Amino acid sequence: MARDVSDSTPLRSRDELVAWFAAGMKPESAFRLGTEHEKFPFYVDGLSPVPYAGPRGIEALLRGVQARTGWDPIMDGEAIIGLFDSKGGGAISLEPGGQFELSGAPVETLHDTAAELAEHLAVTKRVGDGLGIGFLALGHSPAWTRAQTPVMPKQRYKIMANYMPKVGSRGLDMMFRTCTVQVNLDFGSEADMVRKLRVSLSLQAVASALFANSPFVDGRPTGYLSNRCEIWRDTDADRSGLMPFAFEPGMGFERYVDYALDVPMYFVKRGDHYHDVAGASFRDLLAGKLPQLPGETATLSDWANHLSTIFPDVRLKRYIEMRGADAGSEPMLNALPALWVGLLYDGKALDEAEALVKDWTAAERQALRDTVPRRALATPFRQGNVRDVAREVLAIARGGLSRRARRDAQGRDETLFLEPLDAIVAEGHTTAERLVADFTGSWHGSVDPVFKSCAY
Repeated sequence: MARDVSDSTPLRSRDELVAWFAAGMKPESAFRLGTEHEKFPFYVDGLSPVPYAGPRGIEALLRGVQARTGWDPIMDGEAIIGLFDSKGGGAISLEPGGQFELSGAPVETLHDTAAELAEHLAVTKRVGDGLGIGFLALGHSPAWTRAQTPVMPKQRYKIMANYMPKVGSRGLDMMFRTCTVQVNLDFGSEADMVRKLRVSLSLQAVASALFANSPFVDGRPTGYLSNRCEIWRDTDADRSGLMPFAFEPGMGFERYVDYALDVPMYFVKRGDHYHDVAGASFRDLLAGKLPQLPGETATLSDWANHLSTIFPDVRLKRYIEMRGADAGSEPMLNALPALWVGLLYDGKALDEAEALVKDWTAAERQALRDTVPRRALATPFRQGNVRDVAREVLAIARGGLSRRARRDAQGRDETLFLEPLDAIVAEGHTTAERLVADFTGSWHGSVDPVFKSCAY
């Protein structure tokens, strides 16, 4: 998330929280997509992580990008912690360990999001080159320990870092050592939201397998192809996972509100200050009975900020966020939105995807989620494996994109962005598996070459 919301409109009831979600409904003609991705900055001359301060630090990188884009700064106290385009474009933010994130603008086509990404990478690399900074396209930092990883000066991250070890063993790794790519997509009605949520929750493990790109931790392979995906299995059970309730009768905005109300809070922001209320109940804030802040009642910004601290594999806001993929190369960053737009933004494709997963059980979905981090496409499923399912899923997505018929200046439709995924399924090997083969082969047991082979 690029920046926390500041909207002091008071909230008095659960119905207003439900209405907040309902306000996200759009006609199909207004559907947009927004791509977000994170990357690891590193010093080219030492392969070490980049601290915030200093003449070649993250702060200098942000200032350099600001000078080239004209975007406005996002501040946390005296520290610049991001940039945003006041003309309605995207934003840049920092994850806890210095991961550099682009939150793309809502755009109409995959061609638009690809152009936005290319421009962002060009500007960021140009500034980074002048500082001796490169950017790594992986889902988990391959070499640095958590102690070696820098900490960004954001108040919310300090609160989260204090709370995470109380609720799971991997939360700090999630915060400081992982990178993802996600796409945010619209829904037309409550029923449309539910259909898209169920399909995307069911198929999120398939996406995780296709995009597996984090096999190394602390300089060696771990046996997992997506360490980032595995980390989420022991981060915070209260706010992550597959949300089994989403498949129950009566699922809708109200049910998600009840789920979100029961997820413990991290903070309440008032002005520029973040009050640590980690573990507290939003229900108490809504009722004006939060023990840590007597008399304070909930605002729209409290609700929006709270929702941004819930981390299921698919997250509902006023749009739906797909959260299952490791960050990767530029073609893979474009493939992720292509996959989900193809599945969810064409009526026939959505029907086909829904039919594909309709009889999957909760136990099957969980088994996929538990096994994919280690085995990716080789994960067993019914009479075959995830590679077989991925082949079907890609065929459905390709049909959806073809029917959308959104063409670029050269007359190409959006199916071109699926080509990296087609190649992975055809070969049967993920990016992570190719990296492990390099490690044991031509890299002679060193991860250092990954800083060249997987740099943008």
